[in-house]
Parts: sequence; structure tokens; C-alpha cells
Amino acid sequence: MNKALRYAFMAVMLLAMAVATGCAKKVGTDTPTGEGGGYTQADVENARKVQAVLSNKTIYFAFDRYEIKPEGKEALNQSAALIKQFPIVRVLIEGHTDNRGTAEYNLALGERRARAAYEYLVNLGVRPEQLEMVSYGKERPAVEGNNESAWAKNRRCEFRVVFPPIN
Repeated sequence: MNKALRYAFMAVMLLAMAVATGCAKKVGTDTPTGEGGGYTQADVENARKVQAVLSNKTIYFAFDRYEIKPEGKEALNQSAALIKQFPIVRVLIEGHTDNRGTAEYNLALGERRARAAYEYLVNLGVRPEQLEMVSYGKERPAVEGNNESAWAKNRRCEFRVVFPPIN
């Protein structure tokens, strides 16, 4: 009987905690990294603003390189300042390559590019938990073509707000 009472007590306590932590302002409760916590409509609007700025902050790389160029550093400096203003925002750093080389090599190079941007942002004070990385290698070209002009546009990192959802 004691066991049954303990389980009933635990169930009532869990239910009470769930009710007590509820909040009418919450729009959602899950982040991409599995964290709990909700967000408000203002958070969504701020995320849209951040995305509007970040969509113009693509950084480009030299052939077969992942070092950030001076103009990329300037874009990352501006991005870091913005991301730090909105601690609820989570940003996905997408690493891309041109279509030369093997799929495996390009995935690794895209990851090194995303990692370089990630580390630069963290060194500027962006919290690591606000950032995620992915490499798409050569699978998502910005521009189709097999010439230097197309390749230069495809060797890049792009930034996308993944939380709160802005769709």
C-alpha cells in the first residue's frame, strides 16, 4: 500500500508542477536542441528581424579554403552583435562548397567552413548554445554552373534562424 501511495503522490506532484509552470504567453515549447521553455510573439518577431539581417550576411571563401576573409569577418562582427542582443534566437550555420571534388571531401570542407564561422562568432561572445552547424557540401548550390563565377558564389556559409520558428 505504501508503494501505491508514493506513486499517487508523485503523480499529483508532477501534475501540480506542470500546471504551475504553464504560461498563457507561450507560443511554443521546444527548441531545436531539445531545450524546454516557451517563446512569445515578440520573440518570433525578433527572430524574423534577425533572419532578415542574417540573410544578407553570407560569407564567401577562396577555393579549397576555410579561412575567413576580411569582408567575412566584418559580416560576422555585425552578425555577432545582433545575435547577442536576442539570447532566445538559435542560428544554424550552413557550410557549402562548389561542385568540384568528391561528396565526402566537400562535406568535410563545408563543415570546416561552418566551424570557422562558429568559432569566430563564439570568440566574439555569442553563446555556443545559440549556434548550430551543418555542412551541405556541394548539394545545395546557390548558383548553377561550372565556371569561376558560379563556383565563387557556392563557396559560402549562410545563416538561418532555426528558433524560434519564424514560418
